[in-house]
Amino acid sequence: MKTASDVFRIAMLGWCLAASMLSPVTVMAVEFALVGPRAIGMGGAGVAVTTDALATYWNPAGLAMKQSVDFLIQGSVQGVDRFGFKDIIDDIDAIDTNIVANQTSLQALLDKLSTPGTSFSGIGAGGVYLKGYLGNHAFGVNISDVATGGMFAPRPMTALISGTSLVVDTPLDVQALEARQAGFSYARALAQRTVFVGATVKVIQGAAYFNEVQVIGADGTIKFIDDLKKAEISTKVGVDVGAIYRPSSRIIIGVVGKDLNEPTFDAPGGREFKLNPQVRGGIAFKPYSTLTLTFDGDVTSNKTLVPGVKSRVLSLGAEQTLLSEVFSLRIGALKNVEDAKSIVTPTAGLGIRIFALRFDVGGGYDFRESGALVGFSMAMAF
Repeated sequence: MKTASDVFRIAMLGWCLAASMLSPVTVMAVEFALVGPRAIGMGGAGVAVTTDALATYWNPAGLAMKQSVDFLIQGSVQGVDRFGFKDIIDDIDAIDTNIVANQTSLQALLDKLSTPGTSFSGIGAGGVYLKGYLGNHAFGVNISDVATGGMFAPRPMTALISGTSLVVDTPLDVQALEARQAGFSYARALAQRTVFVGATVKVIQGAAYFNEVQVIGADGTIKFIDDLKKAEISTKVGVDVGAIYRPSSRIIIGVVGKDLNEPTFDAPGGREFKLNPQVRGGIAFKPYSTLTLTFDGDVTSNKTLVPGVKSRVLSLGAEQTLLSEVFSLRIGALKNVEDAKSIVTPTAGLGIRIFALRFDVGGGYDFRESGALVGFSMAMAF
């Protein structure tokens, strides 16, 4: 025999299913990922100063600034726990759902979890990057993967009584997009090497994921790999264009537009994930040859895979090289100015060069939102 709570639960489930069937196709977008330890160490500033093989990602025009041949492998990871998402999940897991008197306590936690912006998001990037040159012409190739994802409550959540235990009427949504890409870049130096222009054409295999995860029984864990199920695969082409102006040896100004043709990928459940056009600018100043001060900023406000959360990051950094670039010391800071509650995240990094071999590490930590980012690379440069 069904109880009143059972009937209510079934009615709620039917309403949710009907709403989802009547709702339009959902289009989600992703933010600008900070890729590579050098840029991470300088607060995410890389548009005007990246001249190695990672310029195929940051700004293809940078490939022509330095006449070198590079082979680089890198990996970068960033995670942001907004408004104590992980702690709330842990507190929910600690509640004994077999005691119906705990309904009020569970509902208070669900209200926090349902607050707009409360979420966990992650960004990861890795790949192999190559660069070469011929006079004022430069070429680059990258085989890489840039993945973004988020876990969040899609709507307000309610604690219900089912028989002798507590249940939650709404699961968490977890979704992600992997942009598996092969990028081909060309850049050229003009006007006595004061102007540099470049473009990257990317063949992108988009692997889009979506799943629903129950709040109760999650064991307090956040596991994208386990929670994301079979991907929806589609292939598109993306186009990046960049330019750099160096009016003197001390000043560098750069701008890049990424995914200008808006490649859109199919996602499970009739959704679509879009790489919206992203524009980011940067300026660097070199007081003397071994010190670089640089600033980057997103011109566009970028949507993310977490509804209601936008990203527009401002980055400030410095790099001091020592002993003819054998050592590179980096510090920086970044802030998402689209999030009024975010704080400045400090970063730092170190580079070591042994002849043609170069190692770089960089990282940062947001002490309030428990956001962290870290990157590592190994390169051969000639």
